[in-house]
Amino acid sequence: MHTTASDGKASLEEMVRAAKRRGYRYIAITDHSKRLAMANGLDARRLREQMAEIDALNERLKNFTVLKGNEVDILEDGTLDLPDDVLAELDVCVFSVHSKFNLSREKQTRRILRAMDNPHVNILAHPTGRIINGREGYDVDIEAVLHGARERGVFLEINAQPARLDLAAHWVRMAREIGVALAINTDAHAPDQLGHMALGVAQARRGWLEKKDVLNTRTVTQLRKLMTR
Repeated sequence: MHTTASDGKASLEEMVRAAKRRGYRYIAITDHSKRLAMANGLDARRLREQMAEIDALNERLKNFTVLKGNEVDILEDGTLDLPDDVLAELDVCVFSVHSKFNLSREKQTRRILRAMDNPHVNILAHPTGRIINGREGYDVDIEAVLHGARERGVFLEINAQPARLDLAAHWVRMAREIGVALAINTDAHAPDQLGHMALGVAQARRGWLEKKDVLNTRTVTQLRKLMTR
């Protein structure tokens, strides 16, 4: 989820309160990285400031954990938008494509697989980049991406935003068959968007997922272990 630190509409503490009202035990804050300038993405300095803010907040919270994260852009050559020493300090690193949608299938696939080679990344966000009734996803070999994810201990996302619902159900089923767990993420930019979780769960069910197939059915302790590569 996102906060006013990038393109969200609510503060860190407002997102925490909204999540606690829904009965959550943890959330991950994943504001954008600096490459997404139109979203006021965070550079290394601002991200470290946010991590310090999260650490201070966690000291005050009871029975609730805020995970330090970022949604880091995958650059055209497959490198990442933030340095490794910063990414290494995160609890969870979401990584995603927000540019160069017109690359060939081979180049787009190679780009994503190279990003997965970075030991600090965990979850590939909105893996095909589709916007329902807006744009087709970029041309990418999702089967190759899924096999690459399994080999590297990386996971993919089901993005619960109603304009995305990405992955599509047939790719969700393939992930299950290959053995890649998925995270159902709200990608919330405001407190009321936490309600999109229901749409993400419905998408997971269309792909025949069970509780064991979904990353964020785990406890925060279990999840932290899975985020360590």
